[in-house]
Amino acid sequence: MAEVIAPWLEDLPVELGEQEWVPAESRLKILEGPRLDGPDLAFGQGWSNAERASEEVTERELAAAPAPDLPDAFAVEAEQTNATLGKLLEGQAARAIAWTEARDRIDGRDPAIAAVILVTKKP
Repeated sequence: MAEVIAPWLEDLPVELGEQEWVPAESRLKILEGPRLDGPDLAFGQGWSNAERASEEVTERELAAAPAPDLPDAFAVEAEQTNATLGKLLEGQAARAIAWTEARDRIDGRDPAIAAVILVTKKP
């Protein structure tokens, strides 16, 4: 169940079988009940039979799930952005990357990312 709940809580697509479910376009419903056999699943009646024989536990399971491990983000406003950025990166092995690469790594929830820091110039 964690393979569904964890990405769902992080608003990432969930793949089940050959179907992909996008949380913003879908509704998650978790049922707890007996395993259904072939006759109970026949003629397109599987979902109806599952609902009749089971209890919906969606809220309970989502509440019990560990919090998503999303990267922290920090916004820093500074008068001199280059100087502030230099202080933040002092002594670090930093390299500049294209925004598209950064966005892809953030959107993909790259586990190597511990934080995202945005330095903006004060208005």
